[in-house]
Amino acid sequence: IIRDPDRFFPGETTQAQVLLFVKKIICSSCDYPPFLPHGYHERVNGFNVFKKEEVIYKCYQGYTLVGEPRLSCSYSRWSPAVPQCKALCLKPEIAHATLSMDKDQYIQSENVTIQCDSKYKLVGPQSITCLESRTWYPEMSKCEWVVPEGCEHILKGRKTMQCLPNPEDVKMALEIYKLSLDIELLELQRDRAKESTAQSSV
Repeated sequence: IIRDPDRFFPGETTQAQVLLFVKKIICSSCDYPPFLPHGYHERVNGFNVFKKEEVIYKCYQGYTLVGEPRLSCSYSRWSPAVPQCKALCLKPEIAHATLSMDKDQYIQSENVTIQCDSKYKLVGPQSITCLESRTWYPEMSKCEWVVPEGCEHILKGRKTMQCLPNPEDVKMALEIYKLSLDIELLELQRDRAKESTAQSSV
């Protein structure tokens, strides 16, 4: 018979006390600890039945724990609530831009607003979100240089510009630049011809 351990009489065995303790363990045991996406748990007390069941949750690399990491079994339930492992996104690398939140890593569901520097325009969405996959959505935007009015490229593939207030002046400047290149080429050919003549006469 299971009885209150405080009401034992002299000469009685401790079997009733042991049974009472075992009953308490059986009644207060919990199911397997809840599953945690992108994480795992470790038992604090192993399988020691004489101590309260406790587990500690941890996240895999690339995720951060949000909530209370330690849960304990009480009245056949785990408490407090199971934490979450939220993804970490690396800082977006966008040249010539300022971010609304400037830090090394961002937590899942965080939004970042992109503001381009002066004389640059945004190509793509202004707001991006960190996803569970540890990527940014939508695709990363970029800030492109705005070509001032009255400017044209002088050298293809470079940002060397000739900026004049009047488009007609720009065209004239380009023609002068091309002419200067032709003159440099002719002078180079002339110098090489002189060197060749001097060597042949020696």
